Amino acid sequence: MKLPRLVSLLVLAVAHCTPLATVLGEELSYFRYDGGVADQDQQPLPERLDDDSLLWRMPLASGHSTPCVYGNSIYLTTFENDELATVALDRRTGEQCWKKVAPATRLEQYHSTSSPAAATPACDGQRVYIFFGSYGLLCYDLEGKLVWSKEMGPFQDEFGSASSPILVDDKLLVSADHDIHSFLMAVDCRTGEEIWRVDRAGFTRSYATPIVWEAAGRKQIVVAGALQLVAYDLDNGEKLWWVNGLARIVNTTPAQGLGLLYVATWSPGGDTDARIAMPSWKAALESWDDNGDGLLSHEEAKDPDVLDRFYRIDLNQDGGLDEAEWNKYARVFELAENSLLAIRPGGMGDLTGKAVVWQYRKGLPYVPSPLLYHERLYLVKNGGILTCLDAKSGRMQKQLRLSSSENYYASPVAGDGKVYLASEPGVVNVLDAAACRVVFKRDFGERTMATPVIADGRIYLRTEQTLYCFERR
Repeated sequence: MKLPRLVSLLVLAVAHCTPLATVLGEELSYFRYDGGVADQDQQPLPERLDDDSLLWRMPLASGHSTPCVYGNSIYLTTFENDELATVALDRRTGEQCWKKVAPATRLEQYHSTSSPAAATPACDGQRVYIFFGSYGLLCYDLEGKLVWSKEMGPFQDEFGSASSPILVDDKLLVSADHDIHSFLMAVDCRTGEEIWRVDRAGFTRSYATPIVWEAAGRKQIVVAGALQLVAYDLDNGEKLWWVNGLARIVNTTPAQGLGLLYVATWSPGGDTDARIAMPSWKAALESWDDNGDGLLSHEEAKDPDVLDRFYRIDLNQDGGLDEAEWNKYARVFELAENSLLAIRPGGMGDLTGKAVVWQYRKGLPYVPSPLLYHERLYLVKNGGILTCLDAKSGRMQKQLRLSSSENYYASPVAGDGKVYLASEPGVVNVLDAAACRVVFKRDFGERTMATPVIADGRIYLRTEQTLYCFERR
């Protein structure tokens, strides 16, 4: 007598010590793979993230990576006492299953508000993939055994690395936009061998995670970088199409739906009424080149906008700015545009002005990615300003202030008619999505940089020192 299919699968899962979700074909898990929207949108979620809905809480070493939830496990990266590590937690209890220390010999530079444990892990049900800018790529099996590694960093970028790896079919994709040698790379998930790498010459530092866009049955990798959105062929890395008009530093991951891509980018000095501009090279030398050597040292450069960015403009790191370095960065300031673009890709080559359906320039996020939920776009700007737009037309439907001064790094997530937003100081707002109205607020009292994750009716919230799990009960 044959066992029913589900029972057979259960037996198989137990026999091979594999999470049931893997056998049943659970989706790949990586940063923003679901666009921030719960897979089962109608599954009840808690409105109040309080003790009544708390399933468990677990102390955790510092780190800014978003939890990667797959099967019965949660994968995160941590940074404590100059040690970078990957940890696996039991999804049901929060207890640690294993911990693996990265073999990094030196730490990358990173921004004071960030962490060298910033990139989110990825999992395909067979292996867990980790990216540290201080080392490179690490691949473990689900029991924590190292499968392969690929040294890559550190990179020339005093802000560090933050773009997370993504999974497409049997490929792991990594985007690395820094001051020099920017690239997009695809490696074989099983071996770590490089399949292809494309040089992103001309791109300066940005920290956005790529997304997958499918058109006419062809999978494309879309990367939002400085000044430009670019789509590459998954199979060989060929540059397919691009749209100009992005900010000079891009942190946000695009949202997609309704046949459109939504790209919201903002960086200081890119607003039409508050632009940063560098003088011509000739004018700069006439004003500041005190020793007449045809270069500008840090001591000679008197412009505060130049001094603040001297490291990244000095591409060869020789302590002096030359004409080529100056003009490259002046061009970035000149072309930068802060805006939200709704794009309908179609065709090849330069789609600027052809594919943009609508544009919006206010209330733009710096780090949090836009959220598309029930045909609405939700944007959260530093200072606690939330904007709700009609995703089809770009018309603003509502705007409200969540706080007076808080910054936001975590991206909004949604499910069960609710939107969840976490600020840097640790204040979480829960919104009624339809009314765009706050229905619950709680201050967790810890910095919160990681994006919350919704999976199977539970919400996982990572603060600086704790991981919380909530469910509706």
